[in-house]
Amino acid sequence: MTIAVIGLGKAGLPLAAVIAEAGLDIIGVDVDSQRCNQINNGINPITEEPHLNELIKKHGGKSFVASPSYHNAKNCDFFIVIVPLFLDINHKADFQLLENAFRNVGKILKKGDCVVLETTVPPMTTELYVQRWLEAESSLHLGDFYLAHSPERIMTGYSISRLREFPKIIGGINQESGKKAYEVYAKFIPKLTLVSSARIAEFVKVIEGCYRFTNISLANELYKIAEELHIDFFEARENANHTYCDIHLPSTGSGGHCIPVYPWFLINEMEKRGKHKNAILLESSYVVNEEMPEFWANKIIMKCMKIHKQLKSVTICVSGITFRKGVKSLMNSKNRELVNLLIKKGLTVLVYDELLSRKEIEQIGLTYGRPEDADLEFNSFSLKIKINTEIKKHRKIKK
Repeated sequence: MTIAVIGLGKAGLPLAAVIAEAGLDIIGVDVDSQRCNQINNGINPITEEPHLNELIKKHGGKSFVASPSYHNAKNCDFFIVIVPLFLDINHKADFQLLENAFRNVGKILKKGDCVVLETTVPPMTTELYVQRWLEAESSLHLGDFYLAHSPERIMTGYSISRLREFPKIIGGINQESGKKAYEVYAKFIPKLTLVSSARIAEFVKVIEGCYRFTNISLANELYKIAEELHIDFFEARENANHTYCDIHLPSTGSGGHCIPVYPWFLINEMEKRGKHKNAILLESSYVVNEEMPEFWANKIIMKCMKIHKQLKSVTICVSGITFRKGVKSLMNSKNRELVNLLIKKGLTVLVYDELLSRKEIEQIGLTYGRPEDADLEFNSFSLKIKINTEIKKHRKIKK
């Protein structure tokens, strides 16, 4: 059996590498020809992902061959599609990339082949859209081929260990599809559960994200309340959490490719059905998280006012601009939004991130600087504001 993995990004590449490590042959398809060349030369393009380097070095260009052409996957009999799904400016799912991928798979689909969607999608996407795209391009019908959904359950920075250790689910568009897909996935996923349908599998992943989203919102709201009451939120949280209570950590707001995206799948569906009130908690959580950059900007300004300088002369360094520590991505980054907000308020802002070079920071139109070069540092991952002026004075006197 040769498996095709369509999409070799932060989710698809680790999956392909784990499949190759299980002893199966892989054809990876990705629009980025440079990325394909790197993989075929044993070079890992996602260097921040632990344990991926050795797998790509071991299998790249051998049992795992990458190509920008779907034609090279025509002899495969099992297809896994894991390309991104983004939201448009109105928070609606933009299926363009997914549709393009499945229509291309449809053009090379043969009788008896199995196709699995891994991208997290709104419930019913597999049955309402994917099936139609494949049938339109292949002239086959469900029953001639198998179709299932197994949403990725990884976390960037932990992808390999998640694939090897974390429970994963899979569900077919019909019973035969689920069984067929399960048999293949069981060859490289140790902890696998077959659920009753693709729609169930889709919903499972979306509600996991919604759980995280609403709990991040709750943590942010409780943090603001604790600040007003002069209570140490972190001490309170440490003692509040136990088997029946899991209060999350506060943040600058929910960012990334996943958590702030998934709630909109359900909000939009309820709005479409005229059941707006069914998703009111998700919408409220969105409002809370969206307000966090403004909250932190005001808090930083209040700290700046304690420095013996005119406000416009104070230099602020925001440490950590990616959406999450250890992940080299600015997708929906609330930390970046905070920086832009401070600049808009007329403040001088430097940016430092251990994952980004000076050149990379300057390429996105921001000013690079280290924390010690500023009067005040805000660490966006630990939520700590530190005034450096007194430290600078001490250094000057010492010299």
